[in-house]
Amino acid sequence: MSSLFYKPTDGWLADVIPFYDEGEFKLLYLKDWRDKEAYGEGTPWFLLGTQDFVRFTEYGEVLPRGREDEQDLYIYTGCILKADDLYHIFYTGNNFHFPAQGKQQQAVMHAVSRDMVHWEKLPEDAFYAPSDQYEEHDWRDPFVFWNEEAGEYWMLLAARLKEGPANRRGCVALCASSDLKRWEVRDPFWAPYLYTTHECPDLFRIGEWWYLIYSTFSDRTVTHYRMSQSLQGPWLAPDNDSLDNRAFYAAKTWTDGKRRYAFGWNPTREGEHDQGTWQWGGHLVVHEIIQQADGVLSVTVPDSVRAALPAELPFAFAQVLGDWQTGPGRAAVDAGDAFACAMAGRLPESCKLELSLSFAADTRSCGIILRGGEQLEYGYQIRFEPGRRRVVFDQWPRPGDIPHAVGLERPLELQPDTRYEVCILLDGTVCEVYVNRTIAMSARLYDHTEGGWGVFVSEGSASFQAALFGR
Repeated sequence: MSSLFYKPTDGWLADVIPFYDEGEFKLLYLKDWRDKEAYGEGTPWFLLGTQDFVRFTEYGEVLPRGREDEQDLYIYTGCILKADDLYHIFYTGNNFHFPAQGKQQQAVMHAVSRDMVHWEKLPEDAFYAPSDQYEEHDWRDPFVFWNEEAGEYWMLLAARLKEGPANRRGCVALCASSDLKRWEVRDPFWAPYLYTTHECPDLFRIGEWWYLIYSTFSDRTVTHYRMSQSLQGPWLAPDNDSLDNRAFYAAKTWTDGKRRYAFGWNPTREGEHDQGTWQWGGHLVVHEIIQQADGVLSVTVPDSVRAALPAELPFAFAQVLGDWQTGPGRAAVDAGDAFACAMAGRLPESCKLELSLSFAADTRSCGIILRGGEQLEYGYQIRFEPGRRRVVFDQWPRPGDIPHAVGLERPLELQPDTRYEVCILLDGTVCEVYVNRTIAMSARLYDHTEGGWGVFVSEGSASFQAALFGR
């Protein structure tokens, strides 16, 4: 099947466990039907194959959930690796019924395969959090790698210390093994007392830098990263320490040997409403990770996804407010101390906008309108705010006591008389925005499913160059 942002037709995609093998990305993922009566309780793993993140081969269920009386009723996040021609999955076996029975809720579990489709579970290899150091019900999301320097396998885990402030016990636990069967629990890999927990830990190296990826839900619900030149730390936080925003979660990374990608999910909202509560699971979103000269990471749209909508569509700017200067694909205005807007016609359900924008000094804000009414009576904004050094996602109208989507805003230094390259991908309710091969901003568009697009300036002047693409 083909889709800009994959989801199974009969359910939702949650945490992705990526791997690259024989010229294809193999994406194991947690599937949730959100219908216990029809599909039963629990979460299995399904498998996708893709070479371009747009066309997918569905291999179906490969790691089935256990029974209600088994540890792995819910098969939560883990990892995959290959050793001696054998594939290994380490995963979280979770059973919400167990604590009431005096059993530990979570365990690290093991399965093996020779083809990545047919897996044999090895329940005898399961192991649990040691109760003298860690909370017994938080022991999940194993990530295993071969530590060349130490000459052994290391496993990182999302865990919680037994002592300390309740909301700051989160840590990345460390276990070690020589044979992938017997694991020694060691002192925590990283225990900074920053978060409730560090979900979905992931680790990789580019050049002289190591990168630790993890997701949190205590201060912000985002995927963070830290960087270090040693596995012993210190783990340094860059100015912008997140790969995306609230609408991109539980990202894990993998490489094809040339480029590295982050695989996360854009969550749905309850009731398919812009103010609905964010839900667990949604659509697959893939960002390419780029290392800057100073080691800091940035993200951009993968080339294959960007090229998936090749047909250029015609449009023309028409001013709604302000005295615009327009031409083929171009629009510019000096709004002075007012608001100016030009609209450009219908926006297809699935499309790509490529824009270049520049603003003058002292401009308050400028940006792009999506799925907006002809007289601006409704719509969404991708708004550049130089004074606040950020790009924000906003909507109109919205309840007066609800600000712009704070959890979606992205930090970005914005300088006048500088061109900013913007790529916006829309597919149904999913919206992905990329700026200057530097930041990504994910969002959902529910309340306004139709409408046009345009550009705007608030108290200042700006110019835009744009192109619209569809299928």
